[in-house]
Amino acid sequence: MTDEDSRPIDDAHRSRPATEASYGIPDDSEGLLSWAFVGEKLAGDRSYWITTVRPDGFPHVRPTWGVWVDGAFHCGGGERTRWVRNLERNPDIVVHREDAAEVVILEGRAERLDEETADADLLEELDGAYEEKYDVRHGTPFFRVHPNVAFAWSEFPTDATRWTFTDGR
Repeated sequence: MTDEDSRPIDDAHRSRPATEASYGIPDDSEGLLSWAFVGEKLAGDRSYWITTVRPDGFPHVRPTWGVWVDGAFHCGGGERTRWVRNLERNPDIVVHREDAAEVVILEGRAERLDEETADADLLEELDGAYEEKYDVRHGTPFFRVHPNVAFAWSEFPTDATRWTFTDGR
């Protein structure tokens, strides 16, 4: 599958979210959103909610900044923050827009990007994106979110869309 104005997402299956019938989500594929909707919304937002998993298994939720670069969501934080320490132990992450009407949710795994694990040009691109968006250079570490599943809607339930990724990228 390739959506207009976005990179190929050949490993994704686009469908409807599975939930109870009373929610009224259509059975057909008419009106499904494009992956470009996800990129547009995540690129345009200033703040996001992320959820990580504490060492005791409880969720940890906090707002953060992030950028959409090369078709993926990236965020970053200080080494001593609870959420970065959580990701060091368990890379599971959920990203949600602040907006609860035009929704994008990514559920997946965070890949750490720093001087040891990432190309210097990519790190410079991420820092440049942060500077353009927030007027500050961020510095490492960054985390790229590889979704296992993504959800989006803007006119629930008629356009509720789910992407399931086969490679958990």
